[in-house]
Amino acid sequence: MTRKILGVVAGYAIFVASASVFFKLSGKDAHVDTSASFVISTAIEGIVFSFIGGFVLQLIAKTANLKLNFILAFVMASFAAFSYFKSGGNHWTQLLAIFVFAPTSILGGWFYLKQKLGSNVK
Repeated sequence: MTRKILGVVAGYAIFVASASVFFKLSGKDAHVDTSASFVISTAIEGIVFSFIGGFVLQLIAKTANLKLNFILAFVMASFAAFSYFKSGGNHWTQLLAIFVFAPTSILGGWFYLKQKLGSNVK
């Protein structure tokens, strides 16, 4: 049970820490209008690190299904939805998190399980 909780926490921490570092290094505010090229850069960064988060979750938890990845996706989407309704400004980062990054974390877990278990992924 501890490994499962640690896996979800680690997966989420990877996603959040990478986003924090990305915005800090870029000097951009996540809640203002920005250029299309920065939105694309943010999307690529988020996809990569949410995939890694889902992959690491499975690496730590060592489960044979995607249940924990769905929990991670729910956590990611829930925090993004909370932020969407509580923060002002533009909400493009929250929408990316809900509709792109959260599902990508499931894909990261699926990829890990596919490599480990072959075609028996549930």
